[in-house]
Amino acid sequence: MKKKLYFELLFLFILGALTSLSLPPYNLLFVNFITFSLFFFYIFKKKKYFSKNKAFLFGWFFGFGYFVTNLYWISISLTFDVNFKFLIPIALILIPAFLAIFYGVATYCFFFIDIKKTVSNLLLFSLIFGVIEFIRGNILTGFPWNLIAYSFSNNLEIIQITSLIGTYGFNILCISFFTSPAILILKENKKEIVVCIFFLLMPIALYLAGLSKIKSFQSLKIIKNEQTIRAVGSKISLDRFYENTDTISVISELIELSEPDLENKTLFLWPEGIIPSTNQSELSEFYFLFDKKFNDNHLFGIGINSFENKFYNSLSFYDHNLNLVNAYNKVNLVPFGEFLPFEKILGIVGLKSLTNNYQSFSSGENRKIIKISENDFNIKILPLICYEIIYSGKIFDNSDFDYIINISEDGWFGDSIGPYQHFTHSIFRAIESGKYLIRSANNGISAIINPTGFVEKKISFGNSGHIDFSEKRVSNTTLFSQFGNKMFLIIILLYIFLIFSSNRIS
Repeated sequence: MKKKLYFELLFLFILGALTSLSLPPYNLLFVNFITFSLFFFYIFKKKKYFSKNKAFLFGWFFGFGYFVTNLYWISISLTFDVNFKFLIPIALILIPAFLAIFYGVATYCFFFIDIKKTVSNLLLFSLIFGVIEFIRGNILTGFPWNLIAYSFSNNLEIIQITSLIGTYGFNILCISFFTSPAILILKENKKEIVVCIFFLLMPIALYLAGLSKIKSFQSLKIIKNEQTIRAVGSKISLDRFYENTDTISVISELIELSEPDLENKTLFLWPEGIIPSTNQSELSEFYFLFDKKFNDNHLFGIGINSFENKFYNSLSFYDHNLNLVNAYNKVNLVPFGEFLPFEKILGIVGLKSLTNNYQSFSSGENRKIIKISENDFNIKILPLICYEIIYSGKIFDNSDFDYIINISEDGWFGDSIGPYQHFTHSIFRAIESGKYLIRSANNGISAIINPTGFVEKKISFGNSGHIDFSEKRVSNTTLFSQFGNKMFLIIILLYIFLIFSSNRIS
């Protein structure tokens, strides 16, 4: 009996691992209809006679297979410094093992609630997993990476629904889509087949609605911007954090990539933490590099560290004389990367944060809209530094801004799937907010993304250069940008209603 259970747990692990193939950059969406249907079929059958304690194992092994195969790149960040290599097994195993706990809790809760009807169980399964994923994205510092909804990232028409209900709301629907084929096997009557067909047809309905929304946006008048935002994509090595990299050579390379034109009014955007061994107040020492190449027509947005009694990871805006115009201090820091949780305790055993010369950054007080009013520039920007792009519904309370600016350092992911996954979050944030998103990345993907999630311009991974955001279409404010994750609550209430209603199917 135990031997049989071991094989079944291995089977669940394999299902979770195969599910990773649906995520960027593979995007094998059809895999989910197989893996999720088999997963639901398995636990639905076991629910009738297995104990709740074993239910946790079912979800945990599926989740462990899922996370260990799509988050392996976390360990790559530990290879840049020999002092951290001993942590690689921890990153490879313990982080996925921890995240799998959420899936274990989800299956445990599914077993705990006794509902007989197949359709009601499918809806319950979707609801519980969707809520648990929301908790995963918000508890402690939150880590909402690789929600199953991101497997639809290549289907822009379908994910237009996120402008209404957000990514978490769409995530619940996705689980229902992918699980619904199981009803064909588990059905108790013909009415349940109708429910299966309904969920399988829903993506088609969303596609048609999304296509109409995209065409409506494309029909809007193109307006020339008062100024160009030039996003620079670079591939400067992470060695600058660990070796005495010449700051002048890095700045010179960035200036060369920027290709300034003295006649064009331009805001240059440089990636996160790009300039080594220099903080916000010290940048002016390198004015001699900027002199004669820039003038009153130019401003800069630069990812650079700042010090105000504490260290911050900042997006700082300067004029052409390198006078500080405005700045934003990153709010959502990366655990162990930018700060060490329980630092006083873990520091005793020698653990340190990876960046900022092993000293933890402090978190900014709040995410504010940056208003740039300098030299006839007049732009309101929502700043997001690197990791902050992954949070759905938590990035702003006030939608009164022009664009989302995202700067990033994706070199920590190496030549893995990580940069592609990170970039995908930007597409969803643009659709949710209904705003243009301009992204500048080092060792990653830089892009101009319009409010429908369409990538209008891009610097592909592994390349360097610049792209210009110089014209736009102005769209209406999205429902999700007004109400945020309150829309997720509406989806939850809808599912609860459907669970009780479908349980009456005879």
